[in-house]
Amino acid sequence: MNKKERLHAAFTLQKPDRTPILGGWLAAPHHIMTLTRTTEDEYWADPFGVGLQAERVLGSDGVNGIFVPITRGAYRCVDHTVLENRARYSMADVLAEIDALPTPQEAEAAFDEEARYAEFSAELGAKQAQCGDILWCRADWDMIPRALWYAHFGYESYLTALALYPQRVRKIIEVSAVQGRQRATLRARAIRDGHHPVAILTGEDISTQRGPMVSPEFLRKVYWPLVEYSLEPLMKVGCRIVWHCDGDYRPLLDDLLACGIAGLQGFQRECGMDLDWLVERRTRNGDPLLFFGPISVTTTLPHGTPDEVRAEVQHAIEVCRDKASLVLFTSNTITPDVPLENILALWEAVGSFKPPSRGWPGAGNP
Repeated sequence: MNKKERLHAAFTLQKPDRTPILGGWLAAPHHIMTLTRTTEDEYWADPFGVGLQAERVLGSDGVNGIFVPITRGAYRCVDHTVLENRARYSMADVLAEIDALPTPQEAEAAFDEEARYAEFSAELGAKQAQCGDILWCRADWDMIPRALWYAHFGYESYLTALALYPQRVRKIIEVSAVQGRQRATLRARAIRDGHHPVAILTGEDISTQRGPMVSPEFLRKVYWPLVEYSLEPLMKVGCRIVWHCDGDYRPLLDDLLACGIAGLQGFQRECGMDLDWLVERRTRNGDPLLFFGPISVTTTLPHGTPDEVRAEVQHAIEVCRDKASLVLFTSNTITPDVPLENILALWEAVGSFKPPSRGWPGAGNP
């Protein structure tokens, strides 16, 4: 199988020739430079292109994007200006911004599907052409309604507004649901046209390590029906939606699967989200789940040995065998504290990375 065929087999619950592996979340520029033998100037001249080159060196079958830091010398996608922007919002600011939004009906009426699809299809084709034999399967975080707007308004202001003015705040969730459905409509059309992967990663950070940030009852009443509404176009074409689930998602899992979600990503074993029991769960149609993961970026990758990384990969493969479809991926971004030898061990464990016999600069070799 080639890379695209291998991922398609996993996405459609068939058996690939080996476990496929996704990349794209390598947030460590110095490791990317080592893998590609580029200088810092060369990297920052084209961070997307050099990042993609690193995925090719590793042997990734597909990429969920290419992580590009917000500025030179950084490795994160946010900086102090983001935090300063959140801090400026008062309660009155939050409500005023929500009130100024179009209604859900107005947002729906403004959607020009043909123009948007032409733009989306052209961008998709260009990215896939750039990736070549690597499958471009970009995650889409705006394809669903957003329940918690803390990343925009800040935690205190938004969560207080949600508690005191739930009907006012519901408007922004409903508008985002309409806009999410529009994005889902474009992707569903691309799937029907045969040039889009049949699995998509999406989701929202709703849980901390101690459970949901808001009541499951609120989510059950307001949020999950809107998630199902947003994703309906994709469900109709047989797309499998994989949900990012950082933290302890156990109180929300039944509701999540009831929406038609077909897979999970972002496992934190320390929060109880462990493949050993998750492989027994099924979609609402009775199908096995599709997993992107479960390699930990908080324990094994930064603190384990290469042998421990390989052991975690092998354990995941064995646990999922005949019970779930597995695409090897990380629980979140691979940050600079992860040793390069552990990164190489992850890709080696599925047989995608094969270092040259001489002159390889990684893993402590000269």
